[in-house]
Amino acid sequence: MVDGATGRALTLVYFAWVREHTGTAREEIVLPADVGTVSQLVAWLRTRGPGYEHAFARSEVIRAAVNQHHVKGDASLDGAREVAFFPPVTGG
Repeated sequence: MVDGATGRALTLVYFAWVREHTGTAREEIVLPADVGTVSQLVAWLRTRGPGYEHAFARSEVIRAAVNQHHVKGDASLDGAREVAFFPPVTGG
């Protein structure tokens, strides 16, 4: 087991420019033990390198879905199998 990890696998999915900056569309991680909310996950992701830092630099505009349900940053990751991140969608 990885130091500081819960041992719980989590799938992360990135869309649009979040995907472009992270350089991946999907990845499996081991959730760190001190990460319990979506906001904490975003903060941890920002530490993973320049692409992640850039992707989540304006974390207030990033939208998240846990197990395909839209959530706010304070949403718990208990029971989460998948977290998806995407920029706000506009259209007309």
